[in-house]
Amino acid sequence: MKVLVTGATGFLGGALTRRLHGMGWGVTALGRNSAALDKLEALGIETIQADLKDKEGMINACKDQEIVFHCAALPSPWGKFEKFYQANVIGTRNIIRGCEENKIKRLVHVSTPSIYFDYKSRINVKENDPLPDPISEYAHTKLLAEEELDKAFANGLATIAIRPRALFGPGDSVIFPRLIPRLQTGRLPILGDGENVVDLTYIENVVDALLLCAESPANTLGKKYNISNGEPVKIWRLVERICDALDLPHPKRKISYQTANAAASVLELIYTFIPTYPEPPLTRVSVSMLANNTTLDISAAKNELGYQPKVSIDEGFDLFIKWWKENSSLRGN
Repeated sequence: MKVLVTGATGFLGGALTRRLHGMGWGVTALGRNSAALDKLEALGIETIQADLKDKEGMINACKDQEIVFHCAALPSPWGKFEKFYQANVIGTRNIIRGCEENKIKRLVHVSTPSIYFDYKSRINVKENDPLPDPISEYAHTKLLAEEELDKAFANGLATIAIRPRALFGPGDSVIFPRLIPRLQTGRLPILGDGENVVDLTYIENVVDALLLCAESPANTLGKKYNISNGEPVKIWRLVERICDALDLPHPKRKISYQTANAAASVLELIYTFIPTYPEPPLTRVSVSMLANNTTLDISAAKNELGYQPKVSIDEGFDLFIKWWKENSSLRGN
């Protein structure tokens, strides 16, 4: 099987690329990070350095492929709309064009459950539940990207998408690695009552879901599937486990959700006036995710794709901590 993976220099795309290569598939890795591409080349993987905004480049990248896994995206709780739009909407549109012109058998797209959430708790969200107004430019543009996918499916392209929740594991650069430096300072407060539950997903379980999508039955095409570990955890208990594993003090001070949200609103306002538009130390999105309940219903993925998380949260946590300790010298910690 010949496949193209976009975002192959990222966390999920890289894990998928390495798995496919290990399975003996003819995988081509597409990304922008030359150093990361060099590492994949060293494994014997064919690579393409290209930008999703380059339509002709994406059309050429899809040549002679059978399946395209579109993992590339700009994920962040903060940033200007146009930057997200170019990466997440125009990039997806160009990949779709490449699939259409090259008669790709199937496009497997990675979306996000960020489109479900607003500034309050939501439990066991289903794929067809009503959507709130997007709470970030990332969520907004990923929703627009799904609309591009729907148009392509209506026009005859075989598409399928997943919405994986909060990926973590060895190689993660987003969730725990953003928390740990704050924990090391001893200044991270507990946001909310500290009892909220969230879904996480171990990285290799998401790779499993993508592989299932590549060969799923025809009745799954055109659909989007929630993916998580299916075992909600109290996020602040997990934070305490991180502290224990790394010999860090537990957060003690509590800040109510209302207070934290108000502070984030002020910071966001201030940071919009800074020319470089840096991310504030606290955003309303991050406050909501750390203080509210956010879980998904994954029954559709189980019943229709045959998805079953193989690596538990506990196992995944231990694997992440082991990787973090082994690589701490590379981060100067």
